[in-house]
Amino acid sequence: MFIFGTILKFKRIIMSEQTKPVIVPWDFSELAEFALQHAVLLAKKQDLSIVMLHIVKKQSEIAEATTKMQAVVEKCKAEHGLAPEILVKEGSIFTDIGDIIEQTDATFAVMGTHGIKGMQKFTGSWALKVIVTSKAPFIVVQDKPAKSQNYKTIVYPIDFKNSAKENLIWAAYMSKFYGSKIHLCYVDETDVTFKRKISQNIALAQKYLADQNVQYEIIKLEGKKVAEEAVAYAKESGADMILISTTKNISFQDFVLGAHEQKIIVNKEQIPVMCVNPREGLTKLSGFN
Repeated sequence: MFIFGTILKFKRIIMSEQTKPVIVPWDFSELAEFALQHAVLLAKKQDLSIVMLHIVKKQSEIAEATTKMQAVVEKCKAEHGLAPEILVKEGSIFTDIGDIIEQTDATFAVMGTHGIKGMQKFTGSWALKVIVTSKAPFIVVQDKPAKSQNYKTIVYPIDFKNSAKENLIWAAYMSKFYGSKIHLCYVDETDVTFKRKISQNIALAQKYLADQNVQYEIIKLEGKKVAEEAVAYAKESGADMILISTTKNISFQDFVLGAHEQKIIVNKEQIPVMCVNPREGLTKLSGFN
């Protein structure tokens, strides 16, 4: 097991092993444990390493946190046959998690979060604030993996955003490893412009997924609120994951009051959600690596 003193040393070791790790933000909570369990399933299937990342407020807290995390690593190795790496860093979760993901070229991050209830209402917005700093997708979980967790069924709510293109790349990525069937869901918009854009995104999805030999189904949802309807459909269909994109240039008001995707991230059915941050300049699809 390696314990890293600097980001640069950490990056050299990761890159020398030619692997893109799964990052698990770690805070010693039950939710972090749930995230680690999901990360183990994903890492084993895709032959990836896991990095448990803990952010402390003071440099003096690093040694104690590292010792505590070593015990978690040993437990994970005994129970799952996989020993995560450890990275403890002084800083802020709202900036440093995204930086580490970029510096390590991580495949994605897996993070636990609470649903919206009582005084935990802001926890979902905190999660979103962390997620939007990342160039890699976040898989957000609220519970431990189900015994039948296999990511075979993925619900993808389609709206009018251009980010549909990047979501399709990740839909195909998951299908490559899990044989996932993608359920393309949409609501019937009354606005003519939105309706046309949704139709275009559906056509794009059909062509791309067919070209990638990915199974898919198109579902028209009842009602007008795609977030609520998509979660209800995901529950009904026994979905293993919901795939969404985050809002570009999200505002403070979105963080506090709840952006469209926040309602899905902290869904009451506790279905894992893959959140994809749209990249600048993504104008066409040409397969995926």
